[in-house]
Amino acid sequence: MIGTKDQKGTPRVDEVNAFLGKGTTFEGKMTFEGMFRLDGKFNGEIFAGDSLIVGETGQVNAQINVKSLVVNGYVSGNIEAKTRVEIYPPGKVIGDIKTPTLVISEGAVFEGNCQMQKIDTKREEKVSLLKMKGDERGESELKEVEKESGS
Repeated sequence: MIGTKDQKGTPRVDEVNAFLGKGTTFEGKMTFEGMFRLDGKFNGEIFAGDSLIVGETGQVNAQINVKSLVVNGYVSGNIEAKTRVEIYPPGKVIGDIKTPTLVISEGAVFEGNCQMQKIDTKREEKVSLLKMKGDERGESELKEVEKESGS
């Protein structure tokens, strides 16, 4: 169902919450929660959304900043997606993409640059120094170096 919410009143991510149909034109800034499907024409900015789907008849000329993007239509503009961008035929993307995961199916078109951002994983790096024979540093200095590096 379109626009349904769970028992707490929040939109369900697996269902389309908003829809811009074929033959519809919209211009401006758009924000949304959950999943948004765009089959019409849109010019402007799209940001702060979860999942954006551009259907085969969708034509988007916009700066896009969402969690994930699926393109089956036409998108012109720079894209930043926190998790992934998928382009399927007859989809066409013209512009730069920043995302950790990019999927381009055979027959789809991508013209631009792509930056595959690393997903920030929190890991601790340990730095330690070994006392070498002839090293003038004492044991107390070694402990201080380890503390300063966050170990």
